[in-house]
Amino acid sequence: MIKVIGFMMFWIAVGMIIGLLIENIFIGIVIIILLMLLGYNLFCGCK
Repeated sequence: MIKVIGFMMFWIAVGMIIGLLIENIFIGIVIIILLMLLGYNLFCGCK
């Protein structure tokens, strides 16, 4: 479980760095929404 939390924290940090590089707020919000939908489908879509 510790490895999963570490992996999650690493990718949150990567996302924050990318967020600092994106200057347009609208594009950042669109990317966040798309990635949240993709993550939800990958996590909960397995049957």
